Amino acid sequence: MSENKEPHVVKFVYDFTEGNKDLKDLLGGKGANLAEMTNLGLPVPPGFTITTEACKTYLDSGDEPAALRDEVSAHLAALEEAMGKKLGQADNPLLVSVRSGAKFSMPGMMDTVLNIGLSDKSVQGLAKQAGDERFAWDSYRRLIQMFGKTVLGVEGELFEDALDAAKTAKKVTVDTELEAADLKKLVTKFKRIVKTEAGRDFPQDPREQMDLAIHAVFDSWNTDRAKLYRRQERIPHDLGTAVNVCSMVFGNLGPDSGTGVAFTRDPASGHQGVYGDYLQNAQGEDVVAGIRNTVPLAELEQIDKKSYDQLMKIMDTLENHYKDLCDIEFTIERGQLWMLQTRVGKRTAGAAFRIATQLVDQGLIDEAEALQRVTGAQLAQLMFPRFDEESKVAQVGRGIAASPGAAVGKAVFDSYTAVKWSRSGEKVILVRRETNPDDLDGMIAAEGILTSRGGKTSHAAVVARGMGKTCVCGAEELEVDTKRRRMTVPGGHVVEEGDLISIDGSSGKVYLGEVPVVPSPVVEYFEGRMHAGANDADELVEAVHRIMAFADRKRRLRVRANADNAEDAMRARRFGAQGIGLCRTEHMFLGDRRELVERLILADTDTEREESLKALLPLQKQDFVELFSAMDGLPVTVRLLDPPLHEFLPDITELSVRVALAESRKDPHENELRLLQAVHRLHEQNPMLGLRGVRLGLVIPGLFTMQVRAIAEAAAERKNAKGDPRAEIMIPLVGTVQELEIVREEADQVIAEVEAATGTQLKLAIGTMIELPRAALTAGQIAEAAEFFSFGTNDLTQTVWGFSRDDVEASFFTAYLEKGIFGVSPFETIDRDGVGALVKSAVEAGRATRPDLKLGVCGEHGGDPESVHFFHEVGLDYVSCSPFRIPVARLEAGRAASSSAGSDHR
Repeated sequence: MSENKEPHVVKFVYDFTEGNKDLKDLLGGKGANLAEMTNLGLPVPPGFTITTEACKTYLDSGDEPAALRDEVSAHLAALEEAMGKKLGQADNPLLVSVRSGAKFSMPGMMDTVLNIGLSDKSVQGLAKQAGDERFAWDSYRRLIQMFGKTVLGVEGELFEDALDAAKTAKKVTVDTELEAADLKKLVTKFKRIVKTEAGRDFPQDPREQMDLAIHAVFDSWNTDRAKLYRRQERIPHDLGTAVNVCSMVFGNLGPDSGTGVAFTRDPASGHQGVYGDYLQNAQGEDVVAGIRNTVPLAELEQIDKKSYDQLMKIMDTLENHYKDLCDIEFTIERGQLWMLQTRVGKRTAGAAFRIATQLVDQGLIDEAEALQRVTGAQLAQLMFPRFDEESKVAQVGRGIAASPGAAVGKAVFDSYTAVKWSRSGEKVILVRRETNPDDLDGMIAAEGILTSRGGKTSHAAVVARGMGKTCVCGAEELEVDTKRRRMTVPGGHVVEEGDLISIDGSSGKVYLGEVPVVPSPVVEYFEGRMHAGANDADELVEAVHRIMAFADRKRRLRVRANADNAEDAMRARRFGAQGIGLCRTEHMFLGDRRELVERLILADTDTEREESLKALLPLQKQDFVELFSAMDGLPVTVRLLDPPLHEFLPDITELSVRVALAESRKDPHENELRLLQAVHRLHEQNPMLGLRGVRLGLVIPGLFTMQVRAIAEAAAERKNAKGDPRAEIMIPLVGTVQELEIVREEADQVIAEVEAATGTQLKLAIGTMIELPRAALTAGQIAEAAEFFSFGTNDLTQTVWGFSRDDVEASFFTAYLEKGIFGVSPFETIDRDGVGALVKSAVEAGRATRPDLKLGVCGEHGGDPESVHFFHEVGLDYVSCSPFRIPVARLEAGRAASSSAGSDHR
């Protein structure tokens, strides 16, 4: 007899009292944290959250789930009972906000509507309830403005122009100077705009307002700006957003009311203190929009000491509870403090490192968790150059240092121009009075952002910090005229569009022209030229030093460098490299040695070829002696010649012209004729899939053996000089084990000859690059002849995808990224499903054949943060990357090893 089971009932709505901070997937970040604050007993206005599952159902089907309306009605009724008011009733109206809230913070990207429930009737009841007619009509005009733009798709500038016209008629400059009668007229104008532009009246039914607003928030998940932001921040597109319906509290009830944003630490520097912005007689959107300039949060102590003291205690509670920097939104309604939101706050790269070490010192987190609070991308930002403070370039203004960095570019005054000029190769600075979500594509394209309004919590500041983009906000002395595409600076000088400006996101300074840059103190630290001390830069260096020490203790992956000469090798060693994972020998054949290579290619007889190789041998040997000296005691993997030979010859078009001109003068140069014949002979339709790598070694007798001899003789010379050379010989582009066996047999013979001639025993490992799909698929066979594999992920990506990086990045990659086919370029971050699957299978097959097989990667993926985590997961022994990426790889290797102890921080 089958057991009767109750059908699974999906719950789409949760009261704030029902959730917690761990339900971000279901309730979104905002809803989960509102529930958590409610559970902590903090003053949160009552409300409820509609889940991300409801949003996904709505977006998939085009309609809300069947049960959603009834669940919303039930929770709304409970809210009305708790508040003793009815939504939008005429005499004592309950008003609510409808706000988005995805799992990951997407500041300003999705929609919010405040004051829902106001109508021609209930506005009178609100005026009576508050004892303030002006406040009621101000709230009503805000609802129509937000609802019209967000829900009905009316152009926002139409409302803004009407508001500006009202202020001009009244001869005032700020909204708060408009009186009730002015606002009544404005409401009439706003309703007329809605009727004209949306083709319908502004809805007077409060439930219709709420339902339409909920649908608008769902829809905002798929707006162009939200998709662009998710691509930029690598946030999955299938998460959906929750919707939070919260009873309204009002910061625009007069001077004893206000709204603000607070941080438990400075998000720009990481320093502890009182940080944030406050705006009297305002609603929350006024602060983040940057329309009115705020006062520093510290001034709240003089404005409202009781609320200030309560806020400080709550901030302390939240930071200790979340064990991290918290970003808090609050409103004060006639002396009563209300918490509207908290989240783990976005921060600059420098702040991230400082805060992580501070929290370790306070005993709130351990080293493993500290590593999860920083990223390799942030470390890379800290290594960028900074402005030279001794420069004589004219400073013309100063704003709020919202997001650090040194940005130089041509001033542009709208996002369209920023994108257009950037795509043409120009570096630009986006200059605005204030930014809004529609500016996102321009913000991404720009080197930096400069605004004349707003503070550290404005849209520009929050988004720039999240992207690691340089930003200066609230530079009030700069008069920005976006319509005339110009900016006037103190003294009357006018900066026209296209003029060069520089902005310093660390100091807030704005300069005319280009300011020279100097190395970052973090780079100087890695170079061994700076140590921790007392000033601000030294504090940052100390924090980086400690985090890197944590990473080095935790990581399993070793980190090597891609370096082709002693200078790069020594720099890499200073940056913490544990060897060289890729020395490209072809780089040693350029410059004044190109003529010797040409002689080798043009050789018609064995004697000529042997003479060319004999001339190259001592030069190659000296290269390796210098390299082994720089990396003494550490492994050096030398890749034998890889690129096709045509790369060492003159360009076919240039050479053809030279020969044709010589023939027209009846003075042909015999060598150039032979070169042209060689170029034609070596010409291939696709040389990257032709005669290169191991194929060269097999068809040009003596080429690889010359290189092997140079390596062996250099190693013997270093060893006899009491050095500790650890050379490894890597055969490129192997596709079958037979190729490797032939080359290996010749190499072993040469090494034995050098050992006999020098009386030195050499231990030279011989391995191969895995850069062809066939090599990955037959890795078990190839491992029989290889002591190590190094994955050449650049070529492996090209051959798996069937496209050449040089050709396609400029042609269709932009379209693929915009259409969401690529979340990120497969040359930037490894394609786990395709290329990664081949790497994983090759690792497993190779180790099954040879358990002690050494495994590494030498493509530039070795320095990409996400890719490093993948290489850790599949069991590689090391990653190799360019010298300046070594600290990033070290950090990410530590984060990968400690990730099980960390949590998800964005």
